[in-house]
Amino acid sequence: MAGVDHIAGHTWHGRKGNVENTFRYGVDYVLLDAEAKVTSPQLFARGKRGVVSLNDADHGGAPHHGRGAQWVRELLQREGIASPARIELLAQPRVFGHVFNPVSFFLCYDEGGALRVVIAEVTNTFGDRHSYLCAHNDGSPIRAADHLVAQKLLHVSPFQPQSGQYRFRFDIGPDHIGILIDYTRGNDAATGGVTATLTGPRRPLTNRRLLGMLLRRPFGSRRVQVLIFWQAMKLKLKGARYRNRPDAPTRNVSR
Repeated sequence: MAGVDHIAGHTWHGRKGNVENTFRYGVDYVLLDAEAKVTSPQLFARGKRGVVSLNDADHGGAPHHGRGAQWVRELLQREGIASPARIELLAQPRVFGHVFNPVSFFLCYDEGGALRVVIAEVTNTFGDRHSYLCAHNDGSPIRAADHLVAQKLLHVSPFQPQSGQYRFRFDIGPDHIGILIDYTRGNDAATGGVTATLTGPRRPLTNRRLLGMLLRRPFGSRRVQVLIFWQAMKLKLKGARYRNRPDAPTRNVSR
């Protein structure tokens, strides 16, 4: 891909267990080749300041100290995974200089265009980050119906424990995005957990679509943070147990 795609999507969260809570809201993501030079649209900035921008410093490593696709290639080499032919980044962009990505994704493709590796980069509201490397043990392509499992290591919500298991599903098509993250704490549904989805159509980002995005959601990820705190308040009022923030994991990547 040479340009930038826009996903005017929706995220849905459903809490499992004795204290239930669901919500759905609109969100804007961009998808681009993490190593290609971006020349359009003119109102989108890559690697520099802009009204709407995406910077490598925000991805691929510690927050504000990322190295983008180079970090991905070095990580895959350490893990003994073949270097991808193309790396794409799916993330919320900076809007008026601010960004907060609860989760963003590096998508790694082989020469034939098959998705082989996904790195889910999770950042919590405390500023901690952990990345989950999702790939089949035999290196086979990741299909839309496949589930990839990872142990949860990063504390995300104060209303959920740090332990548990994630099940990821990635349906990345030429005209749509569909991602599911199912967090479980055990076999009994009463023990809780959360199911989260990100879905939406995939279209080329143009100046017109970018302006439309700013008109619909002018505060970008600031709005996402406000919604997170609003949902936390609702859970508190419903009687959900609050857990203090534990230490962040010593490893920044797991699989």
